[in-house]
Amino acid sequence: MKIDLHVHSAYSRDCSMKLEEIVRRAKAKGLGGIAIADHGTARGALKARKLSSDDFVVIAGAEIKTDRGEVLGYFLQEEIRSREFFEVVDEIRSQGGMVSVPHPFDPFRIYRLRGIEELHAYVDAIEVFNARCAMQGSNRRALRFALEHGLKLTAGSDAHTYAEIGGAGVVVESPEDIRKGRVEIFGTPASFLELLKTKIYKRLGGRG
Repeated sequence: MKIDLHVHSAYSRDCSMKLEEIVRRAKAKGLGGIAIADHGTARGALKARKLSSDDFVVIAGAEIKTDRGEVLGYFLQEEIRSREFFEVVDEIRSQGGMVSVPHPFDPFRIYRLRGIEELHAYVDAIEVFNARCAMQGSNRRALRFALEHGLKLTAGSDAHTYAEIGGAGVVVESPEDIRKGRVEIFGTPASFLELLKTKIYKRLGGRG
């Protein structure tokens, strides 16, 4: 099955996508699952888990901005309260979750994790393909870094619009393969138009 591991919803301040429509669009595109990973909250993701079915899985995630930069938590059971890097890692792990680093080498992401050369020892995975990375060299660098340090691989569209859903992700036999590092990566870069839509939405003060 194909799973897009980085999808935002209206619970992110820069996105207006509704949970039910996200799932409908994802199924229409042939995905077997998604991870909802909103900025700073798991509320939407925990709600979206109820939309899982026998042929479609919703993984509860969150993209948390810590004092060191952003981390992605997967397989969450409840909200992440802390914003201190090491405490966030502990919170995710205490829930049986998995810690990944989103878009770690994208120079345009001002909240990317700082000091990854040292902090990689405290995470489980690296997002090695993010479809919204404007410079694909940053994805290649992320892949090299993950392989060099024996880290698991994640990937996702980072979708903020419906058209972006399914633009990147992993191919697995079951969701548990993500934890085990048994994944294949797929993805294509998002179009400039889709990137621009998010910029305009932010500038107009859109909130979820």
